[in-house]
Amino acid sequence: MSETTPTPSGNAPEAKKDRPWLFRTYSGHSSAEASNELYKTNLGKGQTGLSVAFDLPTQTGYDSDHILAKGEVGKVGVPICHLGDMRTLFDGIPLEKMNTSMTINATSAWLLALYVAVAEEQGADRSALQGTVQNDIIKEYLSRGTYIFPPAPSMKLITDVVSFTYQDMPKWNPTNVCSYHLQEAGATPVQELSFALATAISVLDAVRDSGQISAADFPAATGRISFFVNAGIRFITEMCKMRAFVDLWDEILLERYHVENEKFRRFRYGVQVNSLGLTEQQPENNVYRILLEMLAVVLSKKARARAVQLPAWNEALGLPRPWDQQWSLRLQQIVAFETDLLEYGDIFEGSVEIDKKVEALKAETREELARIEKMGGAVSAVESGYLKESLVQSNTNRVQSVISGDIPVIGVNKFTESTPSPLTQEGDGGIMTVDPKVEAEQIARLQEWKAKRNQAEVDDALRALKNAAVNGDNIMPVSIEAAKAGVTTGEWSEALRSIYGEYRAPTGVSGAISNAAGDAIDAVRAEVSKAAEQLGRPLKILVGKPGLDGHSNGAEQIAVAARDSGMEVVYEGIRLTPEQIVNAALEESVHLVGLSILSGSHISLACDVVERLKEAGLSNLPVVVGGIIPPEDAAELKSRGVAAVYTPKDFDMLGIMSDMVGIILSHDETA
Repeated sequence: MSETTPTPSGNAPEAKKDRPWLFRTYSGHSSAEASNELYKTNLGKGQTGLSVAFDLPTQTGYDSDHILAKGEVGKVGVPICHLGDMRTLFDGIPLEKMNTSMTINATSAWLLALYVAVAEEQGADRSALQGTVQNDIIKEYLSRGTYIFPPAPSMKLITDVVSFTYQDMPKWNPTNVCSYHLQEAGATPVQELSFALATAISVLDAVRDSGQISAADFPAATGRISFFVNAGIRFITEMCKMRAFVDLWDEILLERYHVENEKFRRFRYGVQVNSLGLTEQQPENNVYRILLEMLAVVLSKKARARAVQLPAWNEALGLPRPWDQQWSLRLQQIVAFETDLLEYGDIFEGSVEIDKKVEALKAETREELARIEKMGGAVSAVESGYLKESLVQSNTNRVQSVISGDIPVIGVNKFTESTPSPLTQEGDGGIMTVDPKVEAEQIARLQEWKAKRNQAEVDDALRALKNAAVNGDNIMPVSIEAAKAGVTTGEWSEALRSIYGEYRAPTGVSGAISNAAGDAIDAVRAEVSKAAEQLGRPLKILVGKPGLDGHSNGAEQIAVAARDSGMEVVYEGIRLTPEQIVNAALEESVHLVGLSILSGSHISLACDVVERLKEAGLSNLPVVVGGIIPPEDAAELKSRGVAAVYTPKDFDMLGIMSDMVGIILSHDETA
């Protein structure tokens, strides 16, 4: 499709323009009702597709009243506990005409079932529905941490969604193989390429071997696989990465799966540009970063994104407001409609420099893919810890390079003198906060839903769900029936937990080493050694991630830095209750507890840990907290017993280590 645009003089038409990509904003917060209002507002501003952010309890299969959901409800997305919530979320939005992307993984089959149930209530034909579920559970073990089940049943769930949608929802993208969070976890371009493609290969192998799709239909099914990628600030490299993705995917489908139809071999992808590189310092600079990163995925026609969603300038500070999201949407619209970008073919075709970089990326990626294949594929490489350790090591290298200045970051380690930003001087601090009463209101709605439903129908639906899981049947038909019967997110997940079990992925910390060297680390090691002599035993810290936040980069970097500074480190990974953290502190006799919380629930969770330590007789054990924490929240945490608060601006790991030694000694003196 194309359109003819008048020239400024109005005398003759310009060249025909390509249709622009889908404009999305990744959004959802507080409640289904509030998010519905936000979606309608964004659509009215020219957004052309929805991208739904779900809260952490929904992503990890818990209802809003579960103990692990405390403080997390509605914080980083919308809570969806049942069909009534989904109904409210899309009220007044005709799903048969909408293209909806849902960033959901471990519970993707369930949220898709709820979506289908609501669409059919609206009178839609499920075969007409268009959109995407991310449904890439493999990368959750490596980065974002919202996995539930072990890898084998997770692959079964992915396969079920792919097979069901191929038959019943042919316009739907059943998995969005996601390299976005790999880059957020520190992946290099080659790791992003190879780990994502290895995951896609594992998915296609599983679909082919399941027998749910015939050999004759399999090539067409491969054409429904899409990708969700990241684009960082090195936009030439990132653009070359996308061209490499296009070539390698075509190569894999042709050579490994013998897909002859070129249409089915197209690399189809959506993108959100890098959030890892957004800075708390001089946050107004993030606008330029976002623009440059977007250019990496729209400049090259050969590798242009099908859909783009951009972060807001203030995401390193907290939750963006509607105006902030509008600013990012307008950026997309200006590039698409005001520039002449869409009037030309691929402007990089035949470039010697670009071709050279693309070929180098492809060669390195093939080597890494061969290494993963030798291990038995992506799932085996997850279970062995190889992929996670590789990412932790890459992220450690990146962090140390920022600290040393080898990677310049304006406003952080270069040109740091700054006039205070007027964008953050408003009464709201330049961000949106979620009202604490949202959680109580959501729990009340959940209780009302349970009280009004037909319990016998719910019980029957859950029995059918468990039977399907035991028998190896496709999980989607019984999940849709369970949605219509009134089953909740927590009940659906608990039923499958009882069959599949749960999983704790490798942390990747044990094999990673810091690349810090020289006088700075020697000085910190001397401090740690001296403190150990003074205390009569080695310094020992507990790094904990309470709640459901699975973004473990910060916790991993602190654990690696502490270990390499000479401390003993207790780090058991993500998704712990405050009670478990306090018990570990008691059992391990640690000198300090460090909490990493990036979901916005820092006050409730950290204060819970502090109070439980007091009740356990450890009132003098210092607690430090790291995360995206506004200044007023940091002040409140300190007033309630937290010894120190660290935010993204505190990127000097050795400085934090030295700080923690001082905190440990000061608390020992007051004991």
